[in-house]
Amino acid sequence: MPLSDFQTVIGLEVHAQLLTQSKIFCGCSTAFGAEPNHHTCPVCLGMPGVLPVLNARVVEYAVRTGLALGCTVKPTSVWSRKNYFYPDLPKGYQITQYDQPICEWGELVIDTPSGEKTVRVRRIHLEEDAGKSVHDASASAGQSLVDLNRAGVPLMEIVSEPDLRDADEAVEYLKALRDVLVYLGVNDGNLEEGSFRCDANVSVMPKGSTTYGQRCELKNLNSFRFLKQAIEYEAARQVDVLESGGKVDQETRLWDVNKGITRSMRSKEDAHDYRYFPEPDLQPLLVSDALRDSQAKVLPELPRAKRTRFMGEYGLPAYDARILTAERPLADFFEACAAHAPDAKKLSNLFLGEFSRLLKDEGTPLSALRFTPTQLGELLATVEKGTVSANAAKDVLGEMFRTGRAPADVIAEKGLAQVSDVGAVEAVVDDILAKNAGEVEKYKAGKKSVYGFFVGQVMKAMKGKGNPGLVNELLKKKLGD
Repeated sequence: MPLSDFQTVIGLEVHAQLLTQSKIFCGCSTAFGAEPNHHTCPVCLGMPGVLPVLNARVVEYAVRTGLALGCTVKPTSVWSRKNYFYPDLPKGYQITQYDQPICEWGELVIDTPSGEKTVRVRRIHLEEDAGKSVHDASASAGQSLVDLNRAGVPLMEIVSEPDLRDADEAVEYLKALRDVLVYLGVNDGNLEEGSFRCDANVSVMPKGSTTYGQRCELKNLNSFRFLKQAIEYEAARQVDVLESGGKVDQETRLWDVNKGITRSMRSKEDAHDYRYFPEPDLQPLLVSDALRDSQAKVLPELPRAKRTRFMGEYGLPAYDARILTAERPLADFFEACAAHAPDAKKLSNLFLGEFSRLLKDEGTPLSALRFTPTQLGELLATVEKGTVSANAAKDVLGEMFRTGRAPADVIAEKGLAQVSDVGAVEAVVDDILAKNAGEVEKYKAGKKSVYGFFVGQVMKAMKGKGNPGLVNELLKKKLGD
């Protein structure tokens, strides 16, 4: 059977580094980019005799995420030791949660070409991250080095059910989950630095079947593009294996970016291979009603709900609403400006166009803007009233970015105000038509293309300050249209 006769089945395991200042079981910093092994101590180095102390903020963030995804937050969860041996795992085991995680059974709604789809979230559990192995081929004998700055950094693993049916759905789910976590303030969503990454469990089965095939796990995918490419390649690889009479082995595979293929890393371990047992140095984790309630109170409006509200309340198209709500600070600033702007759609156009360009070109974060929402609303009002043209407004906005000056002051200093006096504009129109009588005859004879010539000549004579609406109105009136 060809690939089109098979159904891809995907589940994602997302590892999100929590935005705490210190590690999960010690006081070492979680800051990214320090010198190797700088943020370490006897606890995260796994020295004999040390004891872990749980970071309370980690628990708060996990509860907040569970509530946002509609999970059941368990009043009691249990820590376990997951035993395996890597050079960058100093203790020889990882403290995690196994059969009793902190949150279970939630969901996340995503958009697909066929409409909304609900993806079930099987569990959310907490664990510590491992360190990082650095393979230095330039060193003598190809040395491998270990950086343990990341060892002990708090991770939240969010495991979906195998409800995704193609690579595009997987990407949409990962994007939607990232947006939720960033809105909640529990993760920075940075795929490049590895603070948000995922493993994909991929299998195939004949279309119409209800029996899942043997899955392979694709490890540490840290970009949406790589996730899509890896899943599509792996699904095709598994179909080729089955079609040639072979059997798909349960294994862990890596995505080779340079070759565009997945390659075998190791045979996939089952739970018994890790010899899980309860962590003897930590008590069961108890989540009180008070903690659950406190986190419920700080839940923000989530991206999907905000997007729907923007479309209804401000009359924005889905495209605009999606971009404006992609990041919480941008959405909040848009709403603050909308309270002072005469037209929400025109405000959206400004945000998606010149405002976004200036943010990028000026390198200015939203938190450091020099002007207020009220001032931006005032600028749009001047365009709406015809005081300045849309093009002149761009110049004003640029000056506001750089100096924070009020739009009225910038308009006055630069002489950007449009001429909207009917008598003044009419005099220029009459002069241009009189000087170009031949072109007027051509226009009246049916050569409508010369109309743009008249507009250009009037605006040139007025040094670009003529009110375009008034110019067009007077021209059409005098040309007999």
